[in-house]
Amino acid sequence: MTWLELADGVYARRYEELDLTVGLVVGSDHCLVVDVRGDVEQGAELAAAVREITPLPWSVVYTHAHFDHAFGTTPFLPCDVWAHEGCLTELTTYGEGARRKWVQHYLGENRPEMAEALERTVITLPDKPVSGTAEIDLGGRTVVLRFLGRAHTDHDLFVHVPDAGVIYAGDAVENAEAGFSAFSFNEDSSLVEWTGVMGAILELEPKIIVAGHGAPVDTAFIEKHREGLRELTALKTAIAAGDLTTDEAVARSSYPDDVTRAALATA
Repeated sequence: MTWLELADGVYARRYEELDLTVGLVVGSDHCLVVDVRGDVEQGAELAAAVREITPLPWSVVYTHAHFDHAFGTTPFLPCDVWAHEGCLTELTTYGEGARRKWVQHYLGENRPEMAEALERTVITLPDKPVSGTAEIDLGGRTVVLRFLGRAHTDHDLFVHVPDAGVIYAGDAVENAEAGFSAFSFNEDSSLVEWTGVMGAILELEPKIIVAGHGAPVDTAFIEKHREGLRELTALKTAIAAGDLTTDEAVARSSYPDDVTRAALATA
C-alpha cells in the first residue's frame, strides 16, 4: 500500500484487498482522486494517504459503480464527485442492494470487521454526471474524462491525463498477474463493444494504463487482449451459427474456462 509515481504528479496505489488499484492526479491548484475504495474505513485510509502527497483541495471520480471503487467517498466530503451518468443510475437503483450483498459476502467469509464497515457506509451519489467527455482543470494540468463505450459495464469512465500519457481504466482493464483475468464479465458487459473500447484506448496513445485491479500495464497488454476479445467474439458467433457447442468453444479458448463462459454469456 504505497504510492507508485507514474509521472510527475500522477500516482497509482494498489491494495491487497481485491488487488484494487486507485489513482491520484495532482495539479497546481487541485487534485483528483480516481476511485475511493469500498467502504468508509477504506476511504478514510485513502484520504489520509492522499494527504501524504498533497494538501490541495480534491475532487473524486468513479470509474464505475461497483462497490470496491465507489463506496468509500464519505471521508472526502464535501467535494465534487464525477462519474458517467449511467453510474448515477446504477448507484441510485442498485447501490443499496450491492452494499447489503457485500455485507453478507464478508460475513460468509468470517470477516465481520469488513461487514461492519460496510454496514456503516453511506453511498455518495455523483453530482457531476458525464455523458461523453468532460474536462477538469487542476491548475496547469487538464484531466479528460472519457466514455469510450460499453465494456466491463455500460458506464465505464476513463480518466485520461494527456500531458503524462496515463489512462486510468477502472475494470475495463484488469491485470491477471495476481489471479485476476484480463476481463471481468458481468450482466452489464458487452463482448463486442469492449473490443472497440480497447481500440479506442490505443488510439489515445498512452504510455501507461492503470488497471482497476493489479499493476499498471502498457499498450502491448491492451493489444494482446483486444485480440483476445476478438477471439471470444468469434467463438460466440460460431456457437450462434451452430458450428460449435459451448463446451467446444470453451475448450478452444485461450482464456480460463470460467472467463470464457462468462464472456459467451454477455450481450
